[in-house]
Amino acid sequence: MNASDLRERAFAMPFTSPAFPPGPYRFVDREFMVITYRTDPDALRAVVPEPLEIAEPVVKYEFIRMPDSTGFGDYTESGQVIPVQLRTARGLEQGAYVHAMYLNDHPPIAGGRELWGFPKKLATPRFAYEIDTIVGTLDYGAVRVATATMGFKHRTLEHGPILDAIAQPNFLLKIIPHVDGTARICELVRYHMVDVQLKGAWTGPGSLELHSHALAPVAQLPVLEVLSTVHYIADMTLALGTVELDYLK
Repeated sequence: MNASDLRERAFAMPFTSPAFPPGPYRFVDREFMVITYRTDPDALRAVVPEPLEIAEPVVKYEFIRMPDSTGFGDYTESGQVIPVQLRTARGLEQGAYVHAMYLNDHPPIAGGRELWGFPKKLATPRFAYEIDTIVGTLDYGAVRVATATMGFKHRTLEHGPILDAIAQPNFLLKIIPHVDGTARICELVRYHMVDVQLKGAWTGPGSLELHSHALAPVAQLPVLEVLSTVHYIADMTLALGTVELDYLK
């Protein structure tokens, strides 16, 4: 195999059997339970990288069920997303910083980390219906890390605000080390969800418990007050990203 073959065919590892296929990545019937809560503002500031800014001490804890994902298969995800704002030449943009993600499927872990810089780790999230309740749990090994509950479809929500939120930019901190262990890539990455078809959205009473864990530290952003709950189902495409800021330059 010569160098030109390598350059033409290389897009992911391992070279002869990539862990994930090329995009785009379409999700069908992607289902969300999002618990928005108030947290400690000092703890929040300690994990959000500049130049992103925090407008309010708020976190969105998400459980996501993905039964039909191009190239990634059938899996579940759970994690924390932080509403942020960014000052650009276009003005003040509202968006979200993805802080932590835990999932039970290797291809999206590898692809998410290598392509965009998603902070994905292997764990056991669960998204299920128990009679009249939506239940989300996250276990790291044998230890329970998070538990969320929500009343099933108590009230229908208007689609407009949810579609507006999905359309906002999302930001990631992408870090890939050099062979000597130093950072070769350290970037703030921007990405968008596109071609969104929202199939339904609901709210209801909700609760969230986070438990301390050394390697899944979601409780470092403690739950002080649950502010809202949203359950929605949508088809959408995860678009490839752009570099917002290169921290090494």
